[in-house]
Amino acid sequence: MVANEVGMEARLTMITLGVQNLAVSREFYEKGLKWPVSPASNDNVVFLRTGGVVLALFPSEELAKDAGVDPQGSGFRDFTIAHNVNSKEEVAQVLAQAEKAGGRIIKPAQDVFWGGHSGYFEDPDRFLWEVAWNPLAPLNEKGEMQLP
Repeated sequence: MVANEVGMEARLTMITLGVQNLAVSREFYEKGLKWPVSPASNDNVVFLRTGGVVLALFPSEELAKDAGVDPQGSGFRDFTIAHNVNSKEEVAQVLAQAEKAGGRIIKPAQDVFWGGHSGYFEDPDRFLWEVAWNPLAPLNEKGEMQLP
């Protein structure tokens, strides 16, 4: 690493699982496992508080569409790992770093339907990572996502 080069921080903010039936999955985690559901959840997505990292449940077809991959193809494994950043500009910077490290850009940084800015890269094992800036859920001083 070059002296002034800053690396991607070693932290996870959210893991999103692509689910076949959101209601069934929500019941499993909320009622079955007794995991607390954030009030930020709605009919389209469920956010579960897990002590720092947020676990999100999102319909599999919609998650594949958001990442820009075929839901039936070999490029999608029904979940993504998210790395949230503090600014819109950081999204492109982290994507560039991932590409330089050997990752492949799947979806370039862009404004997204939920009001933030994000893009996706694929790691060498083809796991999908979303790099996102979310103005509705800022990071605290420890880099943790703040949900209601």
